[in-house]
Amino acid sequence: MAIVVLLRGVNVGGHRTFRPSTLAEQLKTLDAVNVGAAGTLVIRKPADRARLRADIARLLPFEARIVFCHARALVGLLSRDLFSGQGVRPGLVRFVSILSRAPRSAPATPIRIPSTGRWRVKILAREGRFVVGLYRRHMKAIGDLGSLDRVFGVPVTTRSWSTLTAIARVLGRPGGASRRAGSRAS
Repeated sequence: MAIVVLLRGVNVGGHRTFRPSTLAEQLKTLDAVNVGAAGTLVIRKPADRARLRADIARLLPFEARIVFCHARALVGLLSRDLFSGQGVRPGLVRFVSILSRAPRSAPATPIRIPSTGRWRVKILAREGRFVVGLYRRHMKAIGDLGSLDRVFGVPVTTRSWSTLTAIARVLGRPGGASRRAGSRAS
């Protein structure tokens, strides 16, 4: 099964910039496909993870955390309606954060950040290494997403739901069940 590669903290705010499409081209023997500009690749041919990690680290012009995820697990996540009752509204972004490894312990969900007043990040659920939530388009939201490392006790990398549905298209799978607009987010 395919492997999804997520690079943490690249091409954000002008720091640690590179062309992910060039990296995908350099990994073409593994049938690598670039998805977006945030350092997300789908490796469609079988690959040894240790060797793949070493190859990617060698090809990057800087050091970066490399997170792997089985495509099968991601497709399973996309097949469920994880945003039921949340609706689709301007100013809200659906996201999934991928934990670099399983946490020793994790807080109960839902979680709102900040915990009082109007939330900027709302964690709806955690399923294995996936943390599903919403964030408001707000200047402080990126910092709030960065705090998920402390909340879950492991490094986390985040992608929008639309990036995950693009990954599903690369894998030849449907884009997920949670596209319905319905009730409003609070």
